[in-house]
Amino acid sequence: MVAEIEIYNPDTLGSPLGQYMHVTRVKASEFLFIAGSLSADKDGNIIGADLDFEAQCQQVFGNIHKALASADADWSNVVQFTTYLVNSNWIPPFMEYRLANFPSMFPSGNYPPNTLLMVDRLVHEPFLVEVQTIAAI
Repeated sequence: MVAEIEIYNPDTLGSPLGQYMHVTRVKASEFLFIAGSLSADKDGNIIGADLDFEAQCQQVFGNIHKALASADADWSNVVQFTTYLVNSNWIPPFMEYRLANFPSMFPSGNYPPNTLLMVDRLVHEPFLVEVQTIAAI
């Protein structure tokens, strides 16, 4: 069975406050749960450790893409993100990253739901962003 994924905004809810939809409805035989992705490369080097938020986002979403590909999935299989930022000052750059990159990742314009949380810190001090992903395959 191929997953049936419908991402939408119900008429009974207001418009989203960013690049996401309120609801994902999924009919699938299998789910993929991807642990929070950080900006570490395959060798454990922290990309963007010098507070380069753009580089960290590129590495984080690059890592997610690799995890999806490992299960023969892609961005169209993503049903939800949970994003952790270490400071609310990173919200505008995060939104800018999404505005610049999500249209090519999600060409339909149906961006998966995303919960955005502020945390004190991540596993290592230089990490600024972490994104957990759920996909249906």
